[in-house]
Amino acid sequence: MKHFLAIFSVGLIFGFLFSDCSKESFFTGEVTLNFSQDTLRFDTVFTQVGSATRSFKIFNPLDESVKISKLYMELGADSKFNINVDGIPGGLVKDVEIGPKDSIYVFAEVTIDPDQPTSVSPFVLDEQLIIETNGHTQKVVLEAWGQNANYIPNNKNAGGVAVLSCDFGSETWDDPRPYVIYGILVIQDCTLNLPKGARLYVHGGVALSPDTVVYSDGIIYVGEKGGLMIEGTEGEPVIIQGDRLEPEFEDVPGQWAGIRYATGSLTAKIEHAKILNSIVGVRVDSAANLTLNKVEIRNSSSSGLVGVGARIKATNCLFADNGGYGLQFEYGGVYNISYCTVANYGNEASALKLSNTICLNSDCTEFIDNHLFARIDNCILFGSQKDEIELFDWNGSANFDYKIRNSIVRVKDLTKANAYPDFFDHCNPCINGVSSDKLFADVNEQDYQLDSLSIAEKKAIPMTGITDDLLGVMRDATNPDIGCYEYQP
Repeated sequence: MKHFLAIFSVGLIFGFLFSDCSKESFFTGEVTLNFSQDTLRFDTVFTQVGSATRSFKIFNPLDESVKISKLYMELGADSKFNINVDGIPGGLVKDVEIGPKDSIYVFAEVTIDPDQPTSVSPFVLDEQLIIETNGHTQKVVLEAWGQNANYIPNNKNAGGVAVLSCDFGSETWDDPRPYVIYGILVIQDCTLNLPKGARLYVHGGVALSPDTVVYSDGIIYVGEKGGLMIEGTEGEPVIIQGDRLEPEFEDVPGQWAGIRYATGSLTAKIEHAKILNSIVGVRVDSAANLTLNKVEIRNSSSSGLVGVGARIKATNCLFADNGGYGLQFEYGGVYNISYCTVANYGNEASALKLSNTICLNSDCTEFIDNHLFARIDNCILFGSQKDEIELFDWNGSANFDYKIRNSIVRVKDLTKANAYPDFFDHCNPCINGVSSDKLFADVNEQDYQLDSLSIAEKKAIPMTGITDDLLGVMRDATNPDIGCYEYQP
């Protein structure tokens, strides 16, 4: 018996020695693996609880074996995706070997309940699969659709353009399901109607054109001879915002590019709407004409409302918490702004910019100019800067016609001798507020209704045809309040 054990022990030792000698070696330098695709898309638009599986291949381009140290989804335990790498399942897969000039399959599965709240299952789920090899990191994007919605145009349009054309007719988006715009929507030769209660969610982000130009994705572009009619109601406003509806994204700016009315846009009306979390809220180009009534444009990363040689009329609107100007009017144009509140806190831009010029170079030695006509009545133009109004008049007052009346402003250096010392000749009557003045209910909570001691109370003048405020509260017929809100005890 002892003799047998001795022989077995010797054999076992030789077995281990043989195993060590034949152990496979792996390339240890930096390696770039190849993928059959860099974005894995799940084509199904889910209408019931279900799952879908897609796959891609990872190629080893070397003449030596490589070992992937780990593959994992970036959201870890919170990921909606499960992966299976060459037969090994799990959210984290380690030490995956690929032979010389060989490949492996990666399978990914997503399971979605389309009727869950969007905070649990957003409209578009996109996440990165992280692949680490010899200290080098590569990524593959996984995309799936999470909610019952109308996806415009489809789930393969990231960085692409979808043209809405109806031979100069109109189209109405009145499906009770929301609409999710993926890429750039161009409204051309058609008027798009958004009725009360319509919900548009725009999937934005950074896109790359075929000629490697990086630009912001997620644009609603009203082209030449196109129109956009937004007609919500007080109880059922139209909502246009980014498609990330989780609570942590509620106030995150810059999630999509914004709405742009191009030169030649025909029908442009926005009533009872909220435009949220874009880069630029709304931009109106030269010769386009836009009317806004009871509209909120909030949390843009740049300016809220931009006009470039345009015609804009805005009544009972709120422009707040934007990263750039609240109202930015360049290259002249015609602007009638009444009973609006522009609350511009926490940035270095002004609540209002008026300019009759576009500079063509950095020092503005080359420029083009255009006549400016602006009438701003019963408005609050306020924020955290000492000057919340910026003026740029290149050719003199004959080409720079502006009047601000019965409004609250905040200016200091603007009235110096080397700037615009006659400002209060054009802003008359105006209240020049300071930071200690009582004005809004709670700036820290982004509540821009009026404080009980607000300096805006009973300081406006009645205007024909404007009888209520942004919320439908009746205005005092004799002494209404300045701004988009009438004070409510």
